[in-house]
Amino acid sequence: KPPWGQSAAGFAEEAALGWMLHLPRLSLFGGAVRLQGLVMASRALIGVCQLNCTGNKEQNFAECQSLVLEGAEHGAKFIFLPEAFDYVAPSQAKTLSQAETLEGNLIQRYLRMARENSLWLSLGGFHERGHDWEQDQRIYNAHIVVNNLGEIVSVYRKTHLFDVELRGHISLKESNYTIPGPGIEPPIDTPIGKVGLAICYDLRFPEISLALVEAGAEILTFPSAFTVRTGIAHWEPLLRARAIETQSYVVAAAQTGKHNDHRSSYGHTIVVDPWGTIAAQCNEGRGICYAEINLDYLREIRQDMPVRSHRRNDLYANLTLQMPNLADH
Repeated sequence: KPPWGQSAAGFAEEAALGWMLHLPRLSLFGGAVRLQGLVMASRALIGVCQLNCTGNKEQNFAECQSLVLEGAEHGAKFIFLPEAFDYVAPSQAKTLSQAETLEGNLIQRYLRMARENSLWLSLGGFHERGHDWEQDQRIYNAHIVVNNLGEIVSVYRKTHLFDVELRGHISLKESNYTIPGPGIEPPIDTPIGKVGLAICYDLRFPEISLALVEAGAEILTFPSAFTVRTGIAHWEPLLRARAIETQSYVVAAAQTGKHNDHRSSYGHTIVVDPWGTIAAQCNEGRGICYAEINLDYLREIRQDMPVRSHRRNDLYANLTLQMPNLADH
C-alpha cells in the first residue's frame, strides 16, 4: 500500500496508466516512494532529510551528519536539511542565546562536511544573528546553500514570517525576534539544475515561486517546520500546487514530532515532480528519502503544456525578483 493511503489496486492501476501515458512510474524504495522516469538522460539523485531537532545543538549536528553521510554513501549529489536543522529551542530567550553568525563554528563544520564528502548541502533554516545583533538581539531565518567545495554559494533570508494565531491551537509570532529578509535570491546553478530558495511559510505565497521560475528555477525548495494542525490540512496540497503551477520539482525537507513541551512538527518530508506526482516521501520519524531529478522530463512537461507563455501579463503584473540589499536593513 502506498504511504499516502491510496489502495494497492488503485496504485497499480495508476502506475500502469502512467506507463502508457509516458508519465513517471512510482515504486516503493527504502520507506519512500521514488520517481523512475521513462527517459532519464539528464538526472541526478538527491537526498531529503527529516529531523526531530531539540535545543541540543551537538545532538542535532550528530544526527544531521549521520543522515548526510548515509546520503553520500547512497550516491546523492545534493542533500537537503529542514528549517531549524541547527536547533529548536523551548523559548524565545534560548532561541536567541544559541544563534550564531555564518562565520561561526556550526556553519564552518557543515562547510567541511560538504567539502570532505564532495556534495552540495541545503541548510534549510539557520538561526543567523542579525546585522545589528549587539543592539537589538534579532536574527534572520537563513537558508544556506553550500557547494561540494565547502563554499557558501547563496543565502536566502526568509521573507514571510509566521505570525499566526489559530484559536485554541497555535499562537506563534516569528516577527518578535526575526528580521524579515530583504529580498529573493536568484536561482542557483547546481549539478541537479537551477535551484530556487524559500523557507516554510513562504510556501503559502505563490508569487515567490512564480518569480523564481520566471528567473529560471527548475527546483523549488521549502525546508520547513510545519505545525501539526496546519500540516494535516495544507502541507501536501500546497506543495503539489506549487509544483503543478510552476511545472517544477518541489523539495521539502521537514521537521517531525515533538521538539519540546511547546513545539511539535508535522513531518512528511516530500519531493513532488513537475507533474504534481509524489516522487519521494519519508515515513514517520527521523530519516532520509531519495528522488531522481530528471530535467529532460521537466522540459518535456513545460514544452507540452507551455503555461509560462500562456500567462496574461497584460492583465496582471509580471513577477520579477526583488534583489536583496542588506545594506538597507
